[in-house]
Amino acid sequence: MNAKTVFVIGAGAMGAGIAQVVATGGFKVYLNDVTMDRVARGQKQITNNINRNVTKGKMTPEEGTAILGRLTYTDSYDKVAEADVVIEAIFENLDAKKAIFQKIGPMAKEGALLATNTSSLSLTAIGSVVPHPERFIGIHFFNPAPVMKLVELVVGLKTSPETIADAMEFGKKLGKDPVVSKDSPGFLVNRCLVVMLNEAICLYSEGVGSAEDIDKGMMLGCNHPMGPLTLADMVGLDIVSAVMECFYTGFADSKYRPALLLRKMVEAGTLGIKTGQGFYKYDANGKKVK
Repeated sequence: MNAKTVFVIGAGAMGAGIAQVVATGGFKVYLNDVTMDRVARGQKQITNNINRNVTKGKMTPEEGTAILGRLTYTDSYDKVAEADVVIEAIFENLDAKKAIFQKIGPMAKEGALLATNTSSLSLTAIGSVVPHPERFIGIHFFNPAPVMKLVELVVGLKTSPETIADAMEFGKKLGKDPVVSKDSPGFLVNRCLVVMLNEAICLYSEGVGSAEDIDKGMMLGCNHPMGPLTLADMVGLDIVSAVMECFYTGFADSKYRPALLLRKMVEAGTLGIKTGQGFYKYDANGKKVK
């Protein structure tokens, strides 16, 4: 696959991170969102990340300038027709994702790779509105996208072998190490991970252990780099809840029922780092406050 231009839809934390990764990989990138205010926030995130890497000596000023120079910011879909790869990275909502692909599908050039960054939704359902579903695939980056080496390539019912091969090549050009998953709720990683986070929340709500001891137990007993409740706060409790609800609905199995405390914390707007309060308290820089 001789891709040169990538169009990323969604300038939030994930979309901006993906755009940074793609620009670092040498591609021309358009970063899009519904308003220029949202796009500007994504631009600020990328610029801060690049400047931090330059300050730390992880890249030269010239390399940083080159990466930023490959990025263009827009609130329209006009440049979709130029893209060899289109990656949607908005919030986890099936109808919203389908609406985007319903609009941009006819605009994409022939042979373009269309991808969604969903972490749990059905690829087959999203791809049902794409004119050429054989060219549609999930390319699931992990947060933070510039740091995490893994991408999950998620194969829908109509995804072609050629598309899988192209997505594999694209992921490797970005310096990632792809794995392939069939289209099943949660795919490979989140099917294991989010259930563990939910169970840790159940342990906490039942008073089996404190947040600190649950996290310490998993870190020291299983050699995890951070505890499950800390990770849940970092991911966002709204995201954890949405994924568990997706499992619960998709599998119709009570073992995937979201923890009651998780649901209540989301209702209260206590979402973790992004709101300054989850299982721990956080300052404006996202650091834990004792």
